Amino acid sequence: MKRLAHSEVSRRPSAHEIAALLKRCLQDGGRVEVDRIGEFRLAEDGEIVFTSNVKPRVFLAYVEEDTEVAVRLCEDLRRHECDPWMDRDRLLPGQNWLRRIESAIEFSDCFVALFSARSVRKRGQFQAELRYAIECARRIPLDQPFILPVRLEDCSLPKRITSAIQYVDLFPDWSQGVKLLVNSIRQVVKPEPRK
Repeated sequence: MKRLAHSEVSRRPSAHEIAALLKRCLQDGGRVEVDRIGEFRLAEDGEIVFTSNVKPRVFLAYVEEDTEVAVRLCEDLRRHECDPWMDRDRLLPGQNWLRRIESAIEFSDCFVALFSARSVRKRGQFQAELRYAIECARRIPLDQPFILPVRLEDCSLPKRITSAIQYVDLFPDWSQGVKLLVNSIRQVVKPEPRK
C-alpha cells in the first residue's frame, strides 16, 4: 500500500488533483485504501474499482466487572460487520484517555450501554460516559436513535433511560439479543435515499 508524503497532503488539494493522485497511486501500487471509506483498486482491464468498507461505528460502554461479556459482544458485532469501539482495544499509551473516549462517543453512529446489576449501582467512568452520550444525543434528530441500552442480566435500568428508550436483553437468549441489537444498529446507520 502506498503512503502519501506529507507534502502531498499538507494543503487542500482540488478534486482534480485528488483524482490524478489516486490514479497515480493505483498505477504504482495496485490499490489505495481510504480509512473508514473503502478501497480503490485497479482491475485487470484498467478500470478503477471501489469497494466500500463503511461499517457502523459502535461505542461500547461497560464496567470493568463486565469486561468478559463486553469482549464477547464486541466480537459478535465485528462478525456482523460493525466497528465496535472498546477502550481496552483503542486507547494508546500517552493518549489523553478522557478526551479520546469523548471523541469516540461523539463520532460513533450509536452508543451501546451494557447494563448489569454492577453497572447500574457503580459510580465512575460508565456513568460519565452514559451522561456524555445523553448530551451527544441532544444534537441528533429526535427520530434517530443513538443510545441503545442492553441488559446483560435481569436488572433495573435508570428511569431516565426506560422512560424514553427501548432496551434489548442479551439473556436468556444471547443470539436473539445480538440479532435485535444488530438490527437496531443497522437502522441507525441506514443510508438516506438520494434525491
